[in-house]
Amino acid sequence: MVDLVGPRVYSCCHCRNHVCLHDDIISKAFQGRYGRAFLYSHAMNIAVGPKEDRQLMTGLHTVADIYCRDCREVLGWKYERAYEESQRYKEGKFIFEKAKIVKENW
Repeated sequence: MVDLVGPRVYSCCHCRNHVCLHDDIISKAFQGRYGRAFLYSHAMNIAVGPKEDRQLMTGLHTVADIYCRDCREVLGWKYERAYEESQRYKEGKFIFEKAKIVKENW
C-alpha cells in the first residue's frame, strides 16, 4: 500500500486508504451514480473490476468499477474505451465519486 505525506491526498471514505492525488484531477465537472464526481489521470491502492459496456450521459463506454484495495468499497470506475471520438480523452482515466472520497490532512 502506498502512503503519501506531503501532497494533497484523497482517501477512501470508509477506511482512509490513500487512493488519489489532488494534482491528478483533470475535471470536477462529472456526474457519478451518487452525485458529483471527479475525473483523474491516475489512481493508487485500488483494484479494477471486470469490464462492461455502460450507457452513460455522454454515450456508450466500456468501463470497469474501481474498488479500494483495503476495504473493497466501490469508489467509481475506470474508462477503458469510449465509442465516440469526442469522448476518447477519457480512456485510461478514473472517475472517483465525491461522496466516496475524503480529503486527507489538508
